[in-house]
Amino acid sequence: MNQSPAETALSRAMIRWSLTKATPVAETHTSWIFRVEQNGRNYAAIKILKPETAAEERRGSLLLNWYQGEGAATVFDMHGDTLFMEWLDGGTLGEPARAGRDDEATIAISTVVANLHRPRADAPEDLIGLREHFAALFATDVRVWPHTARDLYARACGIALKLFDRPSAAIPLHGDLHHDNILASDRGWLAIDPKGLIGDPAYELANVYRNPAGATALAANPRRIAALTDAFESRLGYNRKRVLGWAAAHSALAACWDLAEGNPIATDLAVLPLLLSAYDQA
Repeated sequence: MNQSPAETALSRAMIRWSLTKATPVAETHTSWIFRVEQNGRNYAAIKILKPETAAEERRGSLLLNWYQGEGAATVFDMHGDTLFMEWLDGGTLGEPARAGRDDEATIAISTVVANLHRPRADAPEDLIGLREHFAALFATDVRVWPHTARDLYARACGIALKLFDRPSAAIPLHGDLHHDNILASDRGWLAIDPKGLIGDPAYELANVYRNPAGATALAANPRRIAALTDAFESRLGYNRKRVLGWAAAHSALAACWDLAEGNPIATDLAVLPLLLSAYDQA
């Protein structure tokens, strides 16, 4: 019987890294993930990238490897489009945030970002610049936005252009950092699934403001926006106006992505006006 691409890649990984047992854990639109055993005792993970998205995902995988386990899951080895990784069996940071412990989550995010942004030599090549990452924002026809929200879109575009016109130092960025991309482990909270961008460090925090998923009431709270910004300014030293500017621009960008796919944008419609207001006052 012919093996599927995932089965073939898994078989080769089991031999290459002397693994003894594999259990399917998840299949996403970009990868297959297995929990594997080493010597019948220690758990690890095998992540196999799907061919149709491998080029994009490979960029993030190389960045994950570059972090060397500081603030992120450790990549033990890579071969082609297969990653041999640290197994993280804890829940996501979204769980305490949704359970009323958002302050705890904010401190954890600050610690993760501080570790991810530590200076390191030999950054991966082919990281995507923020201007390219934001292409969909500027390419979107304003008429696809609800009539009452088109001014929000226009304002967010203006802020993004202003940020690009006043560039800061550019560093490698996770690019999709939010509560449910941060998992618990015996080493603390660790990030997974980076996109592999390069640009303003303050952009790293943008997606946090519209998360965790399923907690729109939390995200659309001016006091919460202020608390996040205070924490990121005091713990990371990032300029609050740039942080809020990127948060607003990213909220509009995420809405453009969702509109293009026919998805609702209720969370961003609730959060974006508050982010714009906080930006004005910063």
